[in-house]
Amino acid sequence: MTLAAGEKEKAILLGYCSLDGDTAAKDDAMAELVRLTDTAGILSLGAFVQRRAKIHPRTFLGEGFIETSLEKAGATADLLIFDHDLTGSQARNIEKRFSLPVMDRTEVILKIFHDHARTREARLQVRLAELKYELPRVKSMWGHLDRERFGSKTGGRVAFRGMGEKQSEMDRQKLQREIYEIEKTLKRLVKQIDTQKKLRKQTCRNIGLVGYTNAGKSTLFNRLTQAHVLVEDKLFATLDSTSRSLPLHNNKEAVISDTVGFISNLPHHLVASFRATLKEAEEADLLIHVADISDENYQNHMADVEIVLKSIDADQIPQMLVFNKIDRVSKDIIKGTRNAYPNAQFISAATGQNVDLFLRNLAENLYPTTKVTLLIPISEQKRIHHIHSLAKVLETTYEDEGVCMTVQIAKEDLSPLAPYLVS
Repeated sequence: MTLAAGEKEKAILLGYCSLDGDTAAKDDAMAELVRLTDTAGILSLGAFVQRRAKIHPRTFLGEGFIETSLEKAGATADLLIFDHDLTGSQARNIEKRFSLPVMDRTEVILKIFHDHARTREARLQVRLAELKYELPRVKSMWGHLDRERFGSKTGGRVAFRGMGEKQSEMDRQKLQREIYEIEKTLKRLVKQIDTQKKLRKQTCRNIGLVGYTNAGKSTLFNRLTQAHVLVEDKLFATLDSTSRSLPLHNNKEAVISDTVGFISNLPHHLVASFRATLKEAEEADLLIHVADISDENYQNHMADVEIVLKSIDADQIPQMLVFNKIDRVSKDIIKGTRNAYPNAQFISAATGQNVDLFLRNLAENLYPTTKVTLLIPISEQKRIHHIHSLAKVLETTYEDEGVCMTVQIAKEDLSPLAPYLVS
């Protein structure tokens, strides 16, 4: 069916919950699927969940339930979307039975990634994820040929036994060759990122912004760096890692990188495909974990982020927890969350509330400072000038022995000034 210009595809969303499953968690997952579907440019006609003892081996959900869901939607659907990964044979069985295209959750995410990829690196990573999704499903695409026979009585000329296996093997080899070439290209990109990172490490710290998708990372990134990274109230608005210089309050500088947002049950092969983009988080000196305090599921989302960080070996990197969007919640919610997370920062990236305080704490976290008094001989004007550029001068007095300066200075910069220490 051909859609008119500007017309959205319409979909029925279907989910499965075991008889002893968490229905509230399933409702949240379906609500997220609605948002994913919207981000993918597809209109949801309704979301329906079947509770059953186990999944149906042929059609995942019961055929009767799927048919009833289509009737309940009250409008003609263009496709069916499942909140679970389907096997190739399940998808084909459903399509054949209901004469409708079928997508699963991973395919919706891949569509979003495909539509949002802007740079060559992002497009390569999306293609790699698509190929890794397709590879295990190749066999079932052609399995029906192996079941067909040459029938003289029917007069039908059909495939010989084994043709499906041959075709699937040819397709599999083709996909594997493309995967190999893309991975080789991405390895070169990762190597370039590593080289650039080593050069940056010599001069400043590296910060990675991480968090659940739509937590406000890009809004905070723009606020801190005056960049113009795309900000949309949609999932996965940011796919490409963007880095900018960030001047800090203690005369220091850092490089901050915005990264792709995480999501619950993010497919492993998708995480693996975006290794180049996630490299910024993987090798940061500090991770700023941005959480949306206005989302009642923020604790679950924080746990999902930690799962992804662990999968890329970034869970041991020091973190700074930042609750964003405090302008959208009551003071009581902020107070309760602050009691639960006493070391967290509370900001609104959109309005700028508390961002300056957050920056001061960030600077102290990256470059711990100490307050000292120095006595510099009058003759060492270059040293005095250097201290002004290196530290925050709190007080200056002039004495017979020289210039007495009380400064707030990064501990790592103190060593060369040891001969001038008074206290």
